[in-house]
Amino acid sequence: MNSIHRRSVLLAGLGAAGAGTLAACTSDSGTTPAALVDPSGPAVAAAEKQRKGTGRTHQVTLTAAPAVLDLGAGITAKSWAFSGRAPGREIRLTAGDTLAAELSNQLPDRTATSLHWHGIALRNDMDGVPPVTQRTVRAGANFTYRFIADAPGTYFVHPHVGVQLDRGLYAPLIVDDPREPLSYDDEWVVVLDDWVDGVTGTPDEVLAELRQGMGGMDMDGMDMGEASAPPSGGMSMRFMLMGAESALLGGDAGDVKYPYHLVNGRVPADPEVYRGRPGRRVRLRLINAGGDTAYRVALGGHRMTVTHTDGFPVEHQQVDTLLIGMGERYDVLVTLGDGAFPLVALAEGKDATGMALVRTGSGAAPKATVRPKELDGRMLTASELRAADDVRLASRKVDRVHRVELSGGMAKYNWTVNGKAFDMDDPAAHPLTVEEGQRVRLDFVNSTQMWHPMHLHGHTYQLDGGGPRKDTAVVLPKKKLSVVFDADNPGRWMLHCHNAYHAEVGMMALVAYRD
Repeated sequence: MNSIHRRSVLLAGLGAAGAGTLAACTSDSGTTPAALVDPSGPAVAAAEKQRKGTGRTHQVTLTAAPAVLDLGAGITAKSWAFSGRAPGREIRLTAGDTLAAELSNQLPDRTATSLHWHGIALRNDMDGVPPVTQRTVRAGANFTYRFIADAPGTYFVHPHVGVQLDRGLYAPLIVDDPREPLSYDDEWVVVLDDWVDGVTGTPDEVLAELRQGMGGMDMDGMDMGEASAPPSGGMSMRFMLMGAESALLGGDAGDVKYPYHLVNGRVPADPEVYRGRPGRRVRLRLINAGGDTAYRVALGGHRMTVTHTDGFPVEHQQVDTLLIGMGERYDVLVTLGDGAFPLVALAEGKDATGMALVRTGSGAAPKATVRPKELDGRMLTASELRAADDVRLASRKVDRVHRVELSGGMAKYNWTVNGKAFDMDDPAAHPLTVEEGQRVRLDFVNSTQMWHPMHLHGHTYQLDGGGPRKDTAVVLPKKKLSVVFDADNPGRWMLHCHNAYHAEVGMMALVAYRD
């Protein structure tokens, strides 16, 4: 069987038995690891009962189906999307509300799917990760995700099957704080995305090309100048990006050549327009839903005050520009000037941009290629932020330490964790185990030549030394990043690179609670 389809066929097979949660997550031998908490077990139910709920239920339906998407400027893309639009319609509720979200899978070719609620610390069996926490939702079937969302913040929803993330199947999820401490006049949710599907190919075709590796070249032994050379062996180069370099990202900026970079689903030549009034204070909720691109974001003529990252408040800092890796979110406040201003998302190291327009008065719209000077101004990365007092983890002894070595490279395109590719046939084979109530430290050690945004499901961790609370953090090449979290949400949780292609070939691990 072609390796590109192994995972999707496995998951479709699981889905054929019907959508729903797994009674037990089994290995190939058919035995259940008795030492690990079951995703639908009593420990998960007990943790859910401890969540403070409002008693209100917010009901939505997400229909995953083929769609012809209008990207603007006469450009259309045949893709998959929720209810015919990308990003999907914003889901908004108040902290403590129960979300009842029905997924209706109308995807073609018997394609199975799921929904992962990125950044939400929710009950384990609703996390949407086949085959770890549920069976896939087979084509033609429905499944309802039901959970309490008790932490306010900026989140999003996307599939967790194959490389479906790199199609149009995503939507912002906003959990409002009933005691919102920030003062502002309006909000604008801004979703960034790198786009290939239905334009130059599909994400599955991108993955198939990447899996060929660099045609036998030893990328990990090369410097970045050599990396811009074409691969040997006459390999197809439709999608692989060569020579993308960024000092901010420590070298190689990305693998994939995207024809477009979108802001709220639009190309720069025909951007979305936010209309406001001068002097008004606006909260921007920035979400990077991309598959392979970090964005440097700036609003021309303005400075931004950073208030949150990955849903959690930070000590406020004023900046000109932000670096946002895949899966990361930042909230910023801006006070609008008078005129027309470009919100630019520079694809870091890729010499391309996405753009939206902020208009508060008269004046010509900036060109699609505009690069505001703020992009080269004061830059902020997550390591320079500090958690706000009310969300900073209490000081305590670490009970469990796990070394998480990020390994592999472009030569064979074999991205791994601790030297092993995640085994979808036996997901509990090599768990990083924790016990409820422990303080856990993860030491990310990046032995590769590339950066990796590492995402932990079901929890937020804190960057070492009082840094921000996050669920996704960039680990630079040849660097170590330590994070700590409290094991307060029992279950089996994925830990993976949020580069869609790195994760799919194996840069994932299981963080599992002992029963």
